[in-house]
Amino acid sequence: MTAEATAPVTPEEIKALKTRLKATWEAGDYGYFARHLEPGALEFLERLPIERGTRMLDVACGAGQISIPAARTGAIVTGVDLASNLVDQARSRARSENLDIRFEEGDAESLPYEDETFDLVVSLIGAMFAPRPDRVAAELVRVCRRGGTIVMANWTPESFVGQMFKTVGKHVPPPPGMASPLLWGNEDTVKERLGSQVSQLRITRRRYPFNYPFPPAEVVEHFRQYYGPVNRAFASLDEQGQDNLRTDLEALWEHHNESTDGTTSCRPEYIEVHGVR
Repeated sequence: MTAEATAPVTPEEIKALKTRLKATWEAGDYGYFARHLEPGALEFLERLPIERGTRMLDVACGAGQISIPAARTGAIVTGVDLASNLVDQARSRARSENLDIRFEEGDAESLPYEDETFDLVVSLIGAMFAPRPDRVAAELVRVCRRGGTIVMANWTPESFVGQMFKTVGKHVPPPPGMASPLLWGNEDTVKERLGSQVSQLRITRRRYPFNYPFPPAEVVEHFRQYYGPVNRAFASLDEQGQDNLRTDLEALWEHHNESTDGTTSCRPEYIEVHGVR
């Protein structure tokens, strides 16, 4: 049985799961959390085929980490995210810079746009977390014009971030029946999901810079406070369970930390997926 086949299928199951996921991503403060991730987001953005007037859709846009700098270059940007508070943050940031960006609440599995609306459809570590990947793949393709480009960045299962999610999952199991988001970081799986719908499919392994001006223990606390999935995981545990999760996460960050000066840095792997509709 494939991972997709195990996903919830009844309307009640889907509704309950989506409610849970929405609450997860609205927890913490992803807009603040993502500030330390901006350098990697800008590296990703620099490789996108953006010109003045490019109609770009940013799927799972968060607080506008790539939508806003893309709009600065003259792209016509739309951002969509499941978390309403992040959409509000993105709108506020765009207004503060007098940028005309359309930010909307929406679902990567059912994008609220007509067929072939965009020249470029992008998701930076976002759409991979939707529970029904076959629908996500179909939607990314559907809203992209023929000849347009689809680009995703997805954590690999074997990356440091993949290990972090697996560590959290040992303490707080993911929702039953939900396909692992990390399968979007497997090259063969991506080819199965997108290969028949796009041409010129190119998958490149890259490294994302994580740099924090504080030690690993404080990084774990930073994730606990501001990153929705980790925030909700801690909140679901009793005091002993939280201590155990914290201990395991601190050990993981210590092991992968490349800094020796009291700060934290590592470069987890992701795959960058390019396809042409």
